[in-house]
Amino acid sequence: MTPDSVMNFGEQALQVTVLLSAPILLSALAIGFLVAMFQAATQINEQTLSFVPKLLITVVVLSVAGPWMLRLIINFTRQTYLSIPGLIS
Repeated sequence: MTPDSVMNFGEQALQVTVLLSAPILLSALAIGFLVAMFQAATQINEQTLSFVPKLLITVVVLSVAGPWMLRLIINFTRQTYLSIPGLIS
């Protein structure tokens, strides 16, 4: 394996990681921001109030984006396995 192929593989792995985590993290961030604004407006200082909406939006995002995420990781894994003979020689 050349250093270029290692760097290329690492870059692809990081891109897949970002693509897989972005929908969940961004939706939880948006819901957390909305709940924080609601808490600031109503002066409700309950720490557990943001947990349930974040959990629900995470489940919704996983159920909606789950098939796409699964296809993405399967394609990356398949591409990695198929490129092994070319990396060895």
